[in-house]
Amino acid sequence: MADQLILIIEDNERNLKLVRDVLQFSGFRTAEARTAEDGLALASASPPDLVLLDLQLPGIDGMEAFRQLRGSPPTAAIPVVAVTALAMKDDRERVLRAGFDGYLEKPISVRALPDQVRAFLTAAELPDDR
Repeated sequence: MADQLILIIEDNERNLKLVRDVLQFSGFRTAEARTAEDGLALASASPPDLVLLDLQLPGIDGMEAFRQLRGSPPTAAIPVVAVTALAMKDDRERVLRAGFDGYLEKPISVRALPDQVRAFLTAAELPDDR
């Protein structure tokens, strides 16, 4: 499962670097974008295996970026995980109801992140029963 490409869309430089470094250390390849617009362009040009998408971005926010990813045939099937500091009980439910494949709260657990990413990738490979 190593060598899979993870697109990280995160505007906070420290958070981006932390996630990138942890994933690369665990054998994943990463691509990074600091805005949703740049992330959407990267996802279309070179579709990743998984997108980690911050919800609070400048310009287009994460929810709108998610809608655009799902609405475009080249990116519609890419699993997308919301990464957010929004940690209210209803936030997780709202994000998952919107169709995200997963939800990670900030601060990210460095120890858990590689296994969480592997679990999202595995779940994305399972047949869809919908």
